[in-house]
Amino acid sequence: MAQALGEDLVQTSEPQDDSSSLGSDSELSGPGPYRQADRYGFIGGSSVEPGPGHPPADLIRQREMKWVEMTLHWEKTMSRRYKKVKIQCRKGIPSALRARCWPLLCGAQVCQKNSPGTYQDRQFPLHEMFVSPQGHGQQGLLQVLKAYTLYRPEQGYCQAQGPVAAVLLMHLPPEEAFWCLVQICEVYLPGYYGPHMEAVQLDAEVFMALLRRLLPRIHKHLQQVGVGPLLYLPEWFLCLFARSLPFPTVLRIWDAFLSEGAKVLFRVGLTLVRLALGTAEQRMACPGLLETLGALRAIPPAQLQEEVFMSQVHSVALSEQDLQREIRVQLAQLPKSLPGPPPQPQARLLGAQAIFEAQQLAGAQGGAKLEVPRIVVQPPEEPRPPRRKPQTRGKTFHGLLTRARGPPIEGTPRPHRGSFLDTRF
Repeated sequence: MAQALGEDLVQTSEPQDDSSSLGSDSELSGPGPYRQADRYGFIGGSSVEPGPGHPPADLIRQREMKWVEMTLHWEKTMSRRYKKVKIQCRKGIPSALRARCWPLLCGAQVCQKNSPGTYQDRQFPLHEMFVSPQGHGQQGLLQVLKAYTLYRPEQGYCQAQGPVAAVLLMHLPPEEAFWCLVQICEVYLPGYYGPHMEAVQLDAEVFMALLRRLLPRIHKHLQQVGVGPLLYLPEWFLCLFARSLPFPTVLRIWDAFLSEGAKVLFRVGLTLVRLALGTAEQRMACPGLLETLGALRAIPPAQLQEEVFMSQVHSVALSEQDLQREIRVQLAQLPKSLPGPPPQPQARLLGAQAIFEAQQLAGAQGGAKLEVPRIVVQPPEEPRPPRRKPQTRGKTFHGLLTRARGPPIEGTPRPHRGSFLDTRF
């Protein structure tokens, strides 16, 4: 299929261990009734009944039991059999178990265990505004994003965190979704969501260099029409493709991303570019910038079906060593005049195995915890007694006027009353 699409990204030397569709999220055929929610919760979606090629129920149950067994002995599995976890993630985590597996893969479960009460401390539990929940959807999203903003006030809120947090909340309770968001922003993709987005600029240069090496004809076309990576890549990478691809495919990408790290994002991006502009006919149909950007956003849905698409993603000839080598090359070539701090790609951990080993090492060294800023809510001041009306009975107007014109009465200045909610970090 790759040859039919023009340039070839297939890595033939790597065994194809992800051909099985067990536990996948195949898009389901057949239009559903108006406003009927599909199995992912989208109203009016078409994923209502399994399509052809969906695995039988007994095989899905077998895969669910494999995942349950691995999660019950997670430390042993990650220490000795991580390759099995990686293969099962490429096949797709069963939908019923993503809430259990995603926090384990990204290390959020350990973070939550090591910092009990951190999430609740960021929701002002004693403030009347947050006592009564108003709905688990938007309220949960608001709480998770506000919690992260207060957890990392120096970074603040990034709009691209919204879709990421929303996908997490579709599968996890708010506190677990918060810790997964922390791990994605600080371990998988550090420097992506800060005020300068320095890591996004570096990865854009890395992606362009990979295009030049792996897809030279497409790279030449993009240069000719003036389409730089920053015109399409940030939406893909910052949102983890949540706003760009069919939802079943997004879930499969996340399964692999949480297992293998940022390498998966580059493989997905290269696959999308090849599907959109891989043939000479496709490039001829895009003579300018707008047409090329439109082609990158209008890939036929049949080519984005998760089994077909993810098989191509995992076949891209891009190893972790290749990616790290290119990152070092592009980091050395970045202009020193860029605003903000320089990118620090060494802070990025390479997937679930690296996170597991780092957390194990931290536990062996005494489990030093990162100091978490706390919110201090000052109680309201005691009510002041009402001011008494001055006694003027028996006093002449001349006496009052003389007193008013006299020297000012010295005394302690009246203290400034602060706001009801004094928040400190």
